[in-house]
Amino acid sequence: MAQQRQSYQTGHAPKCLVVVDDSAEWDRAVRYASRWAIRNSGGIVMLRIIEIEDQNQQWLGVADLMRAEAHEEANAALDRGAALAGSIGVTAPERVVREGDATDQILATIEADADIALLMLAANSGAEGPGPLITQVTDIAGTFPIPVLIVPGDLKDADIDALA
Repeated sequence: MAQQRQSYQTGHAPKCLVVVDDSAEWDRAVRYASRWAIRNSGGIVMLRIIEIEDQNQQWLGVADLMRAEAHEEANAALDRGAALAGSIGVTAPERVVREGDATDQILATIEADADIALLMLAANSGAEGPGPLITQVTDIAGTFPIPVLIVPGDLKDADIDALA
């Protein structure tokens, strides 16, 4: 990563990047990130990633409809995330919608904002494993430009509040 983090420089504030996805535990990451933001006088950047498959040109109209629908769903998910963050006391979290590979889009979001100081994800606590996003990110965690915090998906609100 070419750009140095500026999170704690004068005129900047640290931000936590949190992915709002369709997992059962997404709210654990948003809750922890919200508590972190309040305690650190920082902000939250909520990211929703739309994975768009290659579309055949003859179906371009259908692809456009699918993309528009995916953006509507993304904004609805970010609305839910913003409502949760707001209920904890975070005002106006930033919202980002990106299309493409999840890891690439997380890295691009970090690169685009030098104030992002932490990536917050939540892991599935079930027997099927932590989830595909956690698996992808941990595969390259050693080369990530910022720390990655993984919140256990079965933590209760009171547990998160006590930790963050």
